[in-house]
Amino acid sequence: MTLYILIGLTLIGLIISALKSKPRTLKSLKMSLKMGKGMGLELLSLLALIALILAYLPEEQIAKYLGNSRGWLASVYGAVIGSVTILPGVIAFPLAKQLVVSGASLAAIAAFITTLTMVGLATSPLEKRHFGLRYTVLRNSISFIFAISIALIMGVIL
Repeated sequence: MTLYILIGLTLIGLIISALKSKPRTLKSLKMSLKMGKGMGLELLSLLALIALILAYLPEEQIAKYLGNSRGWLASVYGAVIGSVTILPGVIAFPLAKQLVVSGASLAAIAAFITTLTMVGLATSPLEKRHFGLRYTVLRNSISFIFAISIALIMGVIL
């Protein structure tokens, strides 16, 4: 339903734009299509990457480490994986959905997504260079603790 609302609003905006200035609207549409072609290829390759990850990760392994049977430890595993991974949201959210379908707990996925966006172990050398070691360690540690807290709260709520 939300998709239809967004499409409708987009069409209304497009009509209003065309009524105000047809040449500018056409120019904008051409630019959008050009950008869309590039993004489409990127999105397809990202989806292929998700498929490869899930093909090589058996559902039993996902459920074993990230499933409800691990309790709070599943959240820690999810947080660790998210901390060392660099993924854009367009990959992370579909991957998270597939991990849940494969048996991962929602708390573990909450930890994964939260640390993915808040903790940056892979980018910490760059952060250390610009902000210093103390700041980098403190920020990543606090973010990791908050991510675990969020995951545990999500585990209780959901």
